[in-house]
Amino acid sequence: MRRWLHSNLGLFLRRIALLYVVLMLCRIVFYLYNRSLIGPIETGEFTSLLKGSLLFDTASIVYANLLFAVLSLLPFRFRERGWWRQILFWYYAIVNSILIVTVNLADCVYFRYTQKRFTADEIFFADNSNSAQLLLKFAAENWYLPLIGVLLIVLLVRGYGRRITPQSPLRDVWYIRYPIDTLSLVLVVLLGIAGMRGGMTRMTRPITLSNATLYTPSSEKANMILSNPFCILRTISSSGSIQYTRYFPDEELDRYFTPVHCPDSTAVDLKGRNVVIFIMESMSAEHSAYLKPELYTDSGQKGYTPFLDSLMSRSLCFDRMYANGSRSIQAMPCVLGSIPSFKQPFVLMPQSLGKSRQLPQILADNGYGTLFFCGSERGSMGFGAYARSAGVERLVSREDYEAAHGTDDFDGYWGIWDEPFLQFMGEELTKTPEPFMATLFTLTSHHPFEVPERYRDSLPDGTTKIHKGVAYDDMAFRRFYHRFQHEEWFRRTIFVFVADHVSSEKMAEETRTFPGNYHIVGFIHTPDGALAPQRMEEPIQQIDLMPTLLGLLGNREPYFAFGRDVLSEPDREPWAVVYDSEFRAVTEDGYLSLDEEGNSSSTGYSRPDSVTIQTQNRLKALIQQYYRHIEAKNYTVEDF
Repeated sequence: MRRWLHSNLGLFLRRIALLYVVLMLCRIVFYLYNRSLIGPIETGEFTSLLKGSLLFDTASIVYANLLFAVLSLLPFRFRERGWWRQILFWYYAIVNSILIVTVNLADCVYFRYTQKRFTADEIFFADNSNSAQLLLKFAAENWYLPLIGVLLIVLLVRGYGRRITPQSPLRDVWYIRYPIDTLSLVLVVLLGIAGMRGGMTRMTRPITLSNATLYTPSSEKANMILSNPFCILRTISSSGSIQYTRYFPDEELDRYFTPVHCPDSTAVDLKGRNVVIFIMESMSAEHSAYLKPELYTDSGQKGYTPFLDSLMSRSLCFDRMYANGSRSIQAMPCVLGSIPSFKQPFVLMPQSLGKSRQLPQILADNGYGTLFFCGSERGSMGFGAYARSAGVERLVSREDYEAAHGTDDFDGYWGIWDEPFLQFMGEELTKTPEPFMATLFTLTSHHPFEVPERYRDSLPDGTTKIHKGVAYDDMAFRRFYHRFQHEEWFRRTIFVFVADHVSSEKMAEETRTFPGNYHIVGFIHTPDGALAPQRMEEPIQQIDLMPTLLGLLGNREPYFAFGRDVLSEPDREPWAVVYDSEFRAVTEDGYLSLDEEGNSSSTGYSRPDSVTIQTQNRLKALIQQYYRHIEAKNYTVEDF
């Protein structure tokens, strides 16, 4: 056993384990220093917080020590030389003293003043003449933190085992030692990559800061879960001060566009109703014969969404509904927070952890239970993490479904097939106290475009790879309605159907170019007809859904949103905004584009130039307001 513990692999694992211990000690110090801000840790929270902490500690250790791992396990003789062992020791001691100990302890003080962890932003900020002076001042005021840091560094140095000479437990012949050492190196590198990503399944999106909210709804405790150097290296691509064109003085912005809404009336009062939002994967407008009848007049095909079409005819239907982005990860902040994404997805920006009051949080504050359903693994694709940061209390995922119904309905790629997962959602909502707000993100109408085997012959093939999957989802919604339509909660619910983006598989030529490549399915349905059927032909966008729902629910408090209430804010011009290599706005009679300097080109307009200039100024003001709030990490009406 001693020879195994003193082998190269054994010593390496010992040194990595020591880093976990030091990071956990840093976290304990962080909590004790900031416990008045973080609040008490309840007994029931401990397991979840520990699990999240280990996830981010793993990423931090790998970021700082992947090179150390490779150098330690190289399958060559020179790794046993004294000079090589000295290189390894000093790498381990210096890098981890700075990135693991010093930065995490500095976070204790930094968090108290900013309520955020030290990220790459602060590296750029630190390039000031008084930075050294401030560091010395903070160190003097909190003298015990440097002392703790010295003790932790001593622990790292003493625990390294510098004086231990590596011993091989295997026969010292090349055909045994070399393959075993090579295999060890490969396994450690693969595990390191998995640690950086937060997993290795195809559903796993590399973890970001917002993933910490999967383990606690508290932003303060989420910051406690995080650790460095993860926070620094994960934000390096979006670091530095926010650079954007200031088209107008800040005091003039609200003349052209403001994200602050002060409602005083509503067109329809549905106060107290449940809300269910279906975010449908790749549901392009062209899939619907109701929205695009001209595409189906010659083929005899009735479209691939006959059930959704029947609902649209009895709903508030948005004939010109546009996505604000082209990726799934961009859709959720648009729909639930009325926050668009421009050059990069909002969810992946470190600024997404800023202060906000999005739709789930607003409704939770008014007594709603909030849920998010997705048939993928818990935490995959970043959906659940964003939902938690937006105020969702309960996440329901593949693991919950399989605990109730077994593992037979896994599609082999992304998660649970949409039909059984929709049924599961209905079962869970039947048990949920009212009022509630629930969001579901569908999965099946996506590459590799498979449907359950029992439906492959009965569903239409269509003209693109996705049409069979779209028809399957339409059938899944039909069966959901058929089963639950007589439930009391169902009749008291506002149902919102909206696509995340246009499908990659396109049928019509107009869907291949702007603005058709953002034209999606979107409508609001009330089973009891409380919301009268209506077709709105003006441009509507995903970020309009939150304001419209708040209007329907009788909200009278001011709120923050980049969209508009399409029923109760006639003073806000209808449009849809996207970033598609340029900033673009789709209006009722055409569209216009702006580059980052504000130079514009318009297409399809037959209106006075003065009206076009007004729209240009409004788009410029929206862009400036967006980046102004990103810079401030604040998406609320208050305190800005």
